Amino acid sequence: MRTALLQSSGRPGSVVENLKVLDEAAGRAAAAGAALLVTPEMFLTGYAIGDDIGRLAEPADGACADEIAEIAGRHGLAVAYGYPERDGETVFNSAQLISADGTRLANYRKTHLFGCFEHEHFVPGGTPVVQAELNGLRVGIMICYDVEFPENVRAHALAGTDLLVVPTAQMHPFQFVAESVVPVRAFENQMYVAYVNRVGREGEFEFVGLSTLAGPDGVARTRAGRADELLLADVDPAFLAASRETNPYLKDRRPALYGSLV
Repeated sequence: MRTALLQSSGRPGSVVENLKVLDEAAGRAAAAGAALLVTPEMFLTGYAIGDDIGRLAEPADGACADEIAEIAGRHGLAVAYGYPERDGETVFNSAQLISADGTRLANYRKTHLFGCFEHEHFVPGGTPVVQAELNGLRVGIMICYDVEFPENVRAHALAGTDLLVVPTAQMHPFQFVAESVVPVRAFENQMYVAYVNRVGREGEFEFVGLSTLAGPDGVARTRAGRADELLLADVDPAFLAASRETNPYLKDRRPALYGSLV
């Protein structure tokens, strides 16, 4: 399944402009044969927008979800995007997967909030493994900091996730996560990981780009620099199956020894 990674911070604070950026990227991705387009964390609104997070947050089935479903349907590819989700008075840092026919397949709320900024504006989600079937693959969703907890990704591996999509707002000086941690997560859990970052300075943060799609062999299939970029790489189910057959990590686990972890 050809997967497109939209590395961009869009237009922070402008949902209208970000939908335009998404629409244009979806057109280019579809023309290149992509079946899935993944955006960064909080792409719909921008990340470092302060109290506008609460003002621009909307339900998972809100007007913007409908507009993105229309974009997905018009271009014929699925879209996974980051956005602030409102549920009553509560706001979550969320990511939603919408299919090529406009169906809302999965919605995930970030479980591990990073830093004072996120704790000020969001409530953490409570469901660690969220998945959907897409083009014969089991796709899981996480957001940024979540992937840095090995237990989180291992839970997805045990639940059969084939492709883990990770909308991200990875900032300086933590670029080693994109460069080193993400490929290791893919290898040790025998899955593909699509890690899609923001770029440039936004408020107090400097986002480092370096988006990647890493394979179960720990090798990056594609790697962005530090500017806006649309990346394309393939998720190969046959390669994944062969890799899982030869890599013993999941088979050699001894869960009875791990009780102290919880």
